[in-house]
Amino acid sequence: MPRKSGSTGGGASKRKPPAPKRRQPLSVAESPERSARASTSTASAPRPAGERSPTKRKHRFRPGSRALLEIRKYQKSTDLLLRKLPFSRLVRELTCRLTVHPLNWQSFALLALQEATEAFLVKLFEDSNLCTIHGKRVTLFPRDMQLARRIRGIDRF
Repeated sequence: MPRKSGSTGGGASKRKPPAPKRRQPLSVAESPERSARASTSTASAPRPAGERSPTKRKHRFRPGSRALLEIRKYQKSTDLLLRKLPFSRLVRELTCRLTVHPLNWQSFALLALQEATEAFLVKLFEDSNLCTIHGKRVTLFPRDMQLARRIRGIDRF
């Protein structure tokens, strides 16, 4: 059979598939503000099955992982955990209550007092945590802290 000048033969078409449509450049009439407003209105429209959402989901840690990371972070560091200014205000307020005349505090004296206070609190929390574990629990209750203070012999404050 003779070939026709335009056909490829074999009945199967060897044409290229159509090229994907390209976005047109922004015209002068369409500004970026307009396109931003338009995109917010189309954001709630349903998406095709294969298309992913433009916003990436935030990484979530499993429960307890973040707490363990914070524990390791604060155990490595040597800086103070309480803020200096609120602590100094508390010390000055307590000394005003206990004395007739307000006392002046040196900055190094306040830092030494804060270091001692934080060391005391950390040790108290450690003992309270041991009381919690002894009670076959994971959650620290006020009664654990009261027991730790009672065993230490701390009655006041």
